[in-house]
Amino acid sequence: MILANIKSAIKRVKVTEKQTLRNRAAKSEMKTTIRRFDEAMQSGDAAATDKAYLTAVSTVDHAAAKGMIHKNAAARKKAQLAKKRAAAQ
Repeated sequence: MILANIKSAIKRVKVTEKQTLRNRAAKSEMKTTIRRFDEAMQSGDAAATDKAYLTAVSTVDHAAAKGMIHKNAAARKKAQLAKKRAAAQ
């Protein structure tokens, strides 16, 4: 339901809804890759952990590059992942 009357405002609402869905999906994917990294660490498989780590860092970088999360938040998440990885080895 769109409440806007002006044509440009109606379009902005539609565009914002599309962007919101896209961002929500990407953030969800980022959280999923981080969760998979944690699961790989729990399993104790070093190869799976390394692969999951690289995937998680990549998705965090992508989210920051696209403006879904702040660059400092991305840096913090990557540092936390690296710290967990180093502690496991």
